[in-house]
Amino acid sequence: MLALLWSDILIFLLIGGLVLSAYFASKQEQTRRPWRKAFQSRVGTASFVVLLVFLLVGLLDSIHIKQSESLSPSSEEHTEVVLSVLDIFLTPLRTQIEKTYSAPFSSFAYAKEISLDGTGVSVWTAPRLSYGGAHLEHPQEEIFGDVLQRSLLGLLKGIAAWCVLLLVLAKGPNVVAFINRSVFRKTALYTLLGLLLIIFVTAELVGFYHILGTDKVGEDVLYQALKSVRTGLIIGSLTTLVMLPIAITLGLLAGFFRGWVDDAIQYIYTTLSSIPSVLLIAAAILMAQVYMANNPELFSSVAQRADMRLLLLCVILGLTSWTGLCRLLRAETLKIREMDYVQAAQALGVRKLTILKRHILPNVMHLVMITVVLDFSGLVLAEAVLSYINIGVDPSTYSWGNMINSARLEMAREPIVWWSLAASFIFMFGLVLAANLFADAVRDAFDPRSKH
Repeated sequence: MLALLWSDILIFLLIGGLVLSAYFASKQEQTRRPWRKAFQSRVGTASFVVLLVFLLVGLLDSIHIKQSESLSPSSEEHTEVVLSVLDIFLTPLRTQIEKTYSAPFSSFAYAKEISLDGTGVSVWTAPRLSYGGAHLEHPQEEIFGDVLQRSLLGLLKGIAAWCVLLLVLAKGPNVVAFINRSVFRKTALYTLLGLLLIIFVTAELVGFYHILGTDKVGEDVLYQALKSVRTGLIIGSLTTLVMLPIAITLGLLAGFFRGWVDDAIQYIYTTLSSIPSVLLIAAAILMAQVYMANNPELFSSVAQRADMRLLLLCVILGLTSWTGLCRLLRAETLKIREMDYVQAAQALGVRKLTILKRHILPNVMHLVMITVVLDFSGLVLAEAVLSYINIGVDPSTYSWGNMINSARLEMAREPIVWWSLAASFIFMFGLVLAANLFADAVRDAFDPRSKH
C-alpha cells in the first residue's frame, strides 16, 4: 500500500513539470538549439548523466510503501513500517546493523572490549562483527582476495549490463550510426559504463562488507549517504520552485515599470539582503519548530513531522534567497526595455503585460536557467551548513548535514572515526560538482554573448 508524503507529491509534480517543459522546448527551435549545444559538451553530458543517477536514487527513495516487518530476526511479532523502494533495494544495508563503530571493509569492531578467548581467558581485543566479513574464517588473511574476487565479478556484471544496453539501443533504426557520430551519445554511454561498474561492484560487496563502515549505533554509513541524496535533491529543487516565481515577477516589474514600483521592490530586497541570511533562516526555522512542538496533533507519525520540517526549510530558504536573481533580472530588464523592438511594441499600443510575456521574459530566461542550476549546488551546501548548526532538517531525517554534524564528535575521539565525514563529503562533492559542471555547459549554451 502506498504511503504518500507531501514531499513525495511535490517531487513527482516537479518531475512531471520538467518533462512537460522539455517536451514543449523540443518543439521550438529557439529553445532546442541551445540545449543541443549544451549537450555537445563532453563535460556537460557526463555531468548530466551523473545528475540523472542521483535523481533516480532520489525518486526511488520518494516512493513509500507500508508493509509489515518483524521486530527482530528471532521474533514472530510484526509491526507496520513505511519503507521506500530504495529501502527495499538496500535491505542488506538497512538490516545488517552492528553493535557500534567499524571501519570500512573491516571484519572487527573499531572499539576494543573485554572478551573470552577459546581457553576462557579474558582478553582485550576487538570483537568480530555480526555481518561484516562474517563469512570469512580468517579475515585478516582472506579479506584481500575475497574483496578482489567479488570486485572482479561486479566488473564483469557491469560490462555485461552495458553490452545488453548497447544491444537494446542497436535495435533502433540507425542508432549505431548515431552513436558513432554523436558526441552526446558516446559520452553518455561511456559515463554510464563507469557508473554501472561502480554500482555492480558495490552491489557485490554490500552483502558481505560495510564498504564505508558503520556509525556509533552500528548503522551502515553507505546506507545513510544514499538516503541523504533525496534530502539534497529536495532542498535544491523545491527551494528553487519557491524562489523562482518571486524573483522573476518582482525583477521584471521593477525593471520594466520603474518609478514607485521599482523603488518599492528595491526597498524590499535591499532590506532583506541587509539581514544576515543565517540569522533570518534560523529565526524562521525556530518559530516553525515551536509551532510544530505546540501542535503535535497535526502529525500522525514521526515521518510526517520530519517531512513537514523539511518542506518548511525549503519554503524558508526560498523566501530568503530570491533577492540575487531579482536584482539580476531587474538590471537586464532595464536594458531590454530600451531596445528598439520593445519601444516599437509600446508605440504600437501593445499591452504592457503582453510585452513582458513575449519580449522581456524570453530574453532573460538564459539568466534564469544559469542561476537556477548554479543555485542548486549552493542550496545543497546550505542544507549541510544549517544541519551542522542544528537548524536544518529534523535529526531523524537522513542528510549529509546531519552526517557531518554527527562526525564532529567522532573526529574528536581517539582513534578518529573519519568515514562518516568522508562519505558525506564524497557524495555531496559528486552531486555539487556534477551540478556546477552542467551549469557551465548550460551557461555557455544559453548566454547569447557566448562565442563558444
